Amino acid sequence: MCMMLSMTMGMSIGLKRTFWMMWGELLGVAIVAIASVVGIATVMLEYPSVFNLLKYIGGAYLIYLGIQLWRSKGKMSFNLINEAQNTDRLNLAMQGFITAIANPKGWAFFISLLPPFISPDMPLVPQLVILLSIILMIEFLCLILYASGGKTLSKLLQKSGNVRLLNRISGSLMMGVGIWLAFG
Repeated sequence: MCMMLSMTMGMSIGLKRTFWMMWGELLGVAIVAIASVVGIATVMLEYPSVFNLLKYIGGAYLIYLGIQLWRSKGKMSFNLINEAQNTDRLNLAMQGFITAIANPKGWAFFISLLPPFISPDMPLVPQLVILLSIILMIEFLCLILYASGGKTLSKLLQKSGNVRLLNRISGSLMMGVGIWLAFG
């Protein structure tokens, strides 16, 4: 969701204005990652079977989203012509923050992916700082790439068949990640 938002904003308001959305989104991702690690680490230590259940549910949800992408009609979900967005800096940052916090895929991703990288034998805070730094750097670079590529992609994505192909590739990847998370 956040990458699509970044690409959409890159298409409609440009990279410079999109940076405000990115700061809010990165703050939201940091909060989701920290909450996931702290909450799931506790669940993992106390109730390992609950963690496995959450892992299967997260994998199933990603598979479901992948199937939905495959079944989509191949139409763009946003209008690039005369898009009426409030581009106030605070509103852009809030939009990014809310998108990150409210994204169930982000929660499922962090809940499934981060805890295996946390060692119970080492202090939690330094591990979390390192993981979070890596995640936020990668996320920021990807947001920039999506926003920058938005203008170029807008011409390509105006054809329904190209959007359908992109959705099928994304859906296949999402289903693959869902299977990997559930059974890996």
